[in-house]
Formats: sequence, C-alpha cells, structure tokens
Amino acid sequence: MEQPAIETYNLSIGYSSKQNETLLNSNLELSLYPGEVTALLGINGAGKSTLLRTIAGFLPPLKGEIRIMGRNRISIPVKELSRSIGIVLTDKSTIGTLKVFDLVSLGRHPYTDFFGRLRTKDYQIINEAMQRTGIEHKAESYVGELSDGERQKAMIAKALAQECPIILLDEPTAFLDVTSRIELMLLLRELATSENKSILLSTHDIELALTLSDQLWLLKKHEGIKCGTPEDLVLDNTIASYFAKESICFDVLTGRLNYVPEGRLDVFIESEGAKAFWLANAVKRCGLKPVGSPSDTAIRIKWTAEDTLITLQFPNGKKQTISTVGELTRMIKHF
Repeated sequence: MEQPAIETYNLSIGYSSKQNETLLNSNLELSLYPGEVTALLGINGAGKSTLLRTIAGFLPPLKGEIRIMGRNRISIPVKELSRSIGIVLTDKSTIGTLKVFDLVSLGRHPYTDFFGRLRTKDYQIINEAMQRTGIEHKAESYVGELSDGERQKAMIAKALAQECPIILLDEPTAFLDVTSRIELMLLLRELATSENKSILLSTHDIELALTLSDQLWLLKKHEGIKCGTPEDLVLDNTIASYFAKESICFDVLTGRLNYVPEGRLDVFIESEGAKAFWLANAVKRCGLKPVGSPSDTAIRIKWTAEDTLITLQFPNGKKQTISTVGELTRMIKHF
C-alpha cells in the first residue's frame, strides 16, 4: 500500500499561550493518501481550520506528532516544507492590488534565489498552473477585480506553481455559487488523480463532499474524528448519527440532510422517482408528514409516470385533481 502523504499520531490540537491552553481535540490518528481528495467536515467551532493550520505548521500541536512523507514535520526545514505543502485559505487577504500573474508567481518563491528572480522554467510553470485552473485569461487582471470563483482558481494556481504533493484548502467553496462549487471540486479531483496529489479541504457542503470526495474526516469538538469512504460512513449510519439533531435527519437514499416535521397530517404519496421525491419535499415544507403506507386518516396523493394531473384523495373519500405542485402547496395551507 502506498505510503501516506500525511500521518498524525496521538495529535492534540488547539491554542496555547503562557497563561492557558485551549484544547479542541485530542488523540487524532489520521492518514492522508496521494491521489485522493479528502473532505474535512464539522460544525463551526469543531476545529477544522485549527487542524489544517496545525498540519500545515502555522500552529504547533499541543501534543503528538505529524509526519510528512514519513518524516516528523518538526525536523523538516521551512523551505523544504514549503515545497511539500501548498495552502489555500479562505480569508480575504490584502492581495487585491496584485495582478493574477504576480500572485501565482509567489508559488515559485521556495525555488527562487535571494532576490526572488524568476527563470525561464519558473515562467513556464506559472503559465501552466494558470492554464490548468482556467485562469490564464486573467493573468494581467488585479486580484481585487476577480469574482470569488476566479480568486479561488488563482489561489489554487499559486499552490500548483509550488509543485507541492500536498494541497490543503480551508473552505474553498465558501463564497461560491452552486455551479462554481461543483467546478472547483471537479478541478481538485482532476488534480488529485492526474498528478497524484494529496488534497485535504474543509467544507460545510456535505452533499458535494459525499459525491466527489474519496475520504471523509468527520470532526467533532472534544469527541475526536471519524474517517472512511463516504459510502461506508453512510451505510454504517456514522453520517446519520454525526448530524443527528431534533427535527433533522440524514437521508441515506439521497445523501441530504432533511428536517422532520411533526406533521399535522399524514400523507401517503403514490408515486415513484423524481415525482415522489419532489412531492415529499413540498409536503414536508408545508408541515405535513409523508408516511410509507396508506391509512384511513392519511391524505393520498397519486402522481404516477402516466399521470398528467395530481390526484388527491381525502380521508372522507372526496377526490380532487390539480395540475402543478404549486397548486398543491397553496391548497395544503388550508388543510
């Protein structure tokens, strides 16, 4: 089996000062492998950013050991470490007055001389990094003029220019629209598989993480971390228990977090596929409870593949047909 790019042993993370120590998590045993995208999930305050910054060397571990490519991180010189790990942070840093090319060129800093002079090879690597991320057409634009998605691509291009086997990203999709989030995750997957890079990113987007990540790290404050493939963690109910809260549940079939209404009325939906899913979505949103079998007190909604109209049958036997889900939701308000 391939050696992990990053391993942690009995790792404790948090903050320390001369006065006190704030422990967020302890006894973390983690492995990050080449060629994989790993998503770090956790609620706010769980310590996701702290874990990433500790692995990167921005924060010292409170206890334990971090190994980079088999070597204890504290024994690796700073310049060598900067050739091993690329960091992409979410913070809106003061780089707006830099041009995109200049930002990406900072990734070559670990390889340049004292004066930071770029060689022909450096220019080639910078241009290739911008091409890989699709940001080369913005090379002469100022970073402050970029959209959030373009800015993230520029930051990833900078990490690529570092030629690092490991890339850590702190909530890279936080400010992006849905399409841009998917594009960015697909880009990271392509980089991991085609260049055998180890990519670790923190995110709140559970659906995207389940779909496009090879591994999940589920972090809970003071409760440690659960690791595994998305499918294993879903099927053994780890995901469901991790996110379980009153009125919130994880749907194993769709990979979505859903709320569970108390439901002032039961509804039996006689449908399949997309129609069944979106009918249930509308019914729950309106405060009714979908049930798995019909009963004398449940409203029945029928909308099969052959039906052009939605049929409602009420407990008193009365039937009514409507043509859209919009009509259904307006009607439900009066139930």
